[in-house]
Amino acid sequence: MSSMSPTPAEPSPSRTAAVIPAAGRGVRLGPGTPKALRALGGTPMLIHAVRAMAASRAVTLVVLVAPPDGAAEVKNLIDGHALPERTDYVVVPGGATRQESVRLGLDALPDDVSVVLVHDAARPLVPVDTVDAVIEAVRDGAPAVVPALPLADTVKEVEPAEPGVPEPVLSTPVRARLRAVQTPQGFDRGTLVRAHESVAVDGEGATDDAGMVERLGAPVVVVPGHEEAFKVTRPLDLVLAEAVLARRRANDGF
Repeated sequence: MSSMSPTPAEPSPSRTAAVIPAAGRGVRLGPGTPKALRALGGTPMLIHAVRAMAASRAVTLVVLVAPPDGAAEVKNLIDGHALPERTDYVVVPGGATRQESVRLGLDALPDDVSVVLVHDAARPLVPVDTVDAVIEAVRDGAPAVVPALPLADTVKEVEPAEPGVPEPVLSTPVRARLRAVQTPQGFDRGTLVRAHESVAVDGEGATDDAGMVERLGAPVVVVPGHEEAFKVTRPLDLVLAEAVLARRRANDGF
């Protein structure tokens, strides 16, 4: 009887991780609690954002980048809320800028992570279909992917002036060519690491990781975003976010 040769080991599939920089204070929502820790439907916004990433079955790790002096607080927050058990969660202290914080999040990733999402904690309600669409586009070969929506408003480029002074219009870009970018943005890990290594932190640092990849000359593509992936920045956004949550709870029956 001939012996069968052992089946070769399947190569382990590459992992997808999400990095959530949440070290900022969110001054536009007013003084007090950092924006990411503001309650939304009784739960901190950051927890909603983590759940939004972990809702994707492709995401096996979420790295939260906390305020430099607030890592213990964020770790306690994570431990105190129900999150999908199939996903790992790591908290690391962040830097002085968003760019530094994302870099510190990248440094915390295990070697087997090849697809990286970078997600704003202030976009707590992004639907899982949007997350999955971004991941799929990266896995299909795009070095960088951003979800985005067409603009509802006409946009004017102006010459900035002092407050209260009318601003001269310089041009009106063609609206059909413009998109409002959301997160999570998705990247081939090597491409994003290279971008962070090559783009120096200047002043406040880069606030758009895809823009850093563009500066490398690597292609960036857009997939459809979602109206519920809006950024909670101002008090009115909180009202809208609460309304979206209330509608979801009514629809989902919880």
